[in-house]
Amino acid sequence: MATKDLQDTEAATKLKELAEDIDFAMLCTDLSELPIHSVPMSTKKVDDAGNIWFLSGHDSSHNGHIRYDSKVQLIYSDPSSMRFLTVFGEAEILSDPSILVDLYGAMDDAWFNGVNDPNLSAIKIRPIEAHYWDTKSNRFIAMVKMGIGAVTGNEPDLMNQGDITL
Repeated sequence: MATKDLQDTEAATKLKELAEDIDFAMLCTDLSELPIHSVPMSTKKVDDAGNIWFLSGHDSSHNGHIRYDSKVQLIYSDPSSMRFLTVFGEAEILSDPSILVDLYGAMDDAWFNGVNDPNLSAIKIRPIEAHYWDTKSNRFIAMVKMGIGAVTGNEPDLMNQGDITL
């Protein structure tokens, strides 16, 4: 596994690519208590500054945890494509109508009564530290390399991994 740390534009591009392509993350809150609180969340967007956005209910447990302690951990996992991302960051709860309109989609009607639902809020996560693991080639090539590694006993070089610094 090769280490390739990313910075600036390349880092922002990789963060956006992984978070939006994988889409669902486990949002971990209440990090000082065990067990930590985790809930699956769908990524709404990653903005140009690298902030990761979600929609959430004001009355949700994770919003309550964020109000108490804004430190959060996001864990993205797509084992079928061998792509992973972890983000430690600072969360903020926002209710600005223009932000909610920008993030809201028809699928969100399953959880909210439209964009004007008084329980609707946005969560903005500003990454502090992030780390990724991503295949160097497509899944088929990775599987072939794994097979060759199994036969030869040599460890296949399948992935890049590294820190993402914005």
